[in-house]
Amino acid sequence: MDAWNHTTVLLNEAVEALSGDSFTKPGQTYVDATFGRGGHSRAILARLDETSRLIAFDKDPEAIAAANAIADGRFSIRHEGFAAMSQLEGSSAAGILMDLGVSSPQIDNPARGFSFRADGPLDMRMDTTRGQSAADFLASAPVEQIAEVIREFGEERFALPVAKAIAARREQGGPLRGTRELAELVARAVKTREPGQDPATRTFQALRIFVNAELEELGQALEASLHVLQPGGRLVVISFHSLEDRIVKQFVAKHSREVFDRRAPFAAPKAMKLKAIARVKPSEEELQRNPRARSAIMRVAERTDA
Repeated sequence: MDAWNHTTVLLNEAVEALSGDSFTKPGQTYVDATFGRGGHSRAILARLDETSRLIAFDKDPEAIAAANAIADGRFSIRHEGFAAMSQLEGSSAAGILMDLGVSSPQIDNPARGFSFRADGPLDMRMDTTRGQSAADFLASAPVEQIAEVIREFGEERFALPVAKAIAARREQGGPLRGTRELAELVARAVKTREPGQDPATRTFQALRIFVNAELEELGQALEASLHVLQPGGRLVVISFHSLEDRIVKQFVAKHSREVFDRRAPFAAPKAMKLKAIARVKPSEEELQRNPRARSAIMRVAERTDA
């Protein structure tokens, strides 16, 4: 059991958006592409009939342990990133939910290295069983690459000064290993601060996204959703920062319009694959209960018959 609690964002709104009318139909398959600590999964299972099933994915071993505590024959969990949805049968899912946020247990546990508020190892991997940690990357990457990562994934104006400070620290005292040390180094390099935001926020976000290849995997998972969703199936995506939301918004827009072939002006256009349904933000009541929900945006789309 986690010592850190997690409050699921847009819980009821996401489950309602996911279902459409299909929760009442027997034999349906749903996908919780990012299990986390299972708030959405449990809410979905509470509404499914006995002949339907829920398939979940997560890279985090701690999430897998939490999922294994669910004793429900309709539920299964895969220790894989959500791009692995591409392995599912085509047109097999009545709904796919993607909650892209980092769970509170991941943030609040200093041992995971996601937070600059408490000291811990500079890890940041969602899947701690494989891959390069943030410390490993910063120990060997050239200044230009570090700056590019912080600029692209953190939208940090002071990316180059931060990268240079990291390289200088590496040369003078060895590689960075702790989150507090990195946060203090970034605070000295970032000259102006946004009101209410720690100067290390953007750098930590950038490193986490890079280490976990989050944006690349999101793009792959969205493409996989077109293969897996059945006609009328719902795609529900909750994002927590502009980079993610931009990818989701552009993906839905791209597949929500007919495509004409300019080389064949009289040919019938390719039909759209998605229909945009809604854009939802947390209510004031939810924000009062859970301030971490403030940046959440939920987009809902429906698979067409194309």
